[in-house]
Amino acid sequence: MITLITKYFSDLSEQQKAQFTALYDLYAEWNAKINVVSRKDFDQLYLRHILHSLAIAKVCRFEDGARVLDVGCGGGFPSVPLAIMFPNVNFVSADSIGKKITVVKGVCEGAGIKNIDARNTRVEQIPEKFDYVVSRAVTEMPTFVKWIWTKIEQGQKGTLPNGILYLKGGDLREELAATRLKWHEYNICDFFEEDFFETKKVVYTTK
Repeated sequence: MITLITKYFSDLSEQQKAQFTALYDLYAEWNAKINVVSRKDFDQLYLRHILHSLAIAKVCRFEDGARVLDVGCGGGFPSVPLAIMFPNVNFVSADSIGKKITVVKGVCEGAGIKNIDARNTRVEQIPEKFDYVVSRAVTEMPTFVKWIWTKIEQGQKGTLPNGILYLKGGDLREELAATRLKWHEYNICDFFEEDFFETKKVVYTTK
């Protein structure tokens, strides 16, 4: 399973490989108690959740010390895989559903992930600002932008200027146009060859 990750990210340290490997058993254990990954989907954990999350790392490499907010993180996607990929970046994983944050905390503890601050909170109540906001299909884009726009600080703490990196699928033209921002769409199938990614995208806009 880890081979799916090393196929596209060949420069992982031994610790990163061990952490990615640990995720399967940790999510299996937690998912049995609190269902955060669909049961029928679980055998595809590395493809549909871990590698999908890492598409963001193909679009933007975060600098050490960057601050990244994951909104509506669910069981920790995309922030848990990204935190392993970028161990010197500071992540806040936020979700309004407490049991999902329990899973994120448990997985991080089990895998030795130290750079995630998992919070059971609504995003509107988070006081600080961030360099990047990431998320995976949490809500319609105009609503999402309204929630988080004031929380992004201008600047550049990675290979792209600070902004939003959002995982979404399908035809997004109307939804993105409604935000009145300029978006760039990256087709994930340009990075990963598996059929699952055919219609999936990372959409990005800068602050």
